[in-house]
Amino acid sequence: MAHFAELDQNNTVKRVIVVHNNELLDADGNEVEQNGINFCQALFGGTWVQTSYNGNFRKNFAGTGFTFDADRDAFIAPKPFDSWTLDEETCRWEPPVPHPEDGSAYNWNEEIGSWVAVE
Repeated sequence: MAHFAELDQNNTVKRVIVVHNNELLDADGNEVEQNGINFCQALFGGTWVQTSYNGNFRKNFAGTGFTFDADRDAFIAPKPFDSWTLDEETCRWEPPVPHPEDGSAYNWNEEIGSWVAVE
């Protein structure tokens, strides 16, 4: 199954739908993104971009509220905290302090700029 994200005028994802792979096939049996876009537009109108559930292309699987960055050809989640920065390679937000890897649960505390253990 293929997945397509509908974008608003600001390239923000409104919704993601599943489209059967048959809708993407050309006359030679090859999957073509534009065929899926045409299918979505015929049903719903709007602007559509294919997204990859397993991240094989466009960096991240689109979700409602994500932004499609055409220059990076990537879907980017909303920025979770002001102090976090975008990793240009993965297009994922990174905290200024790495998440502890001791097996405990933590939440980011923006006020103190650190991870805080969940009790």
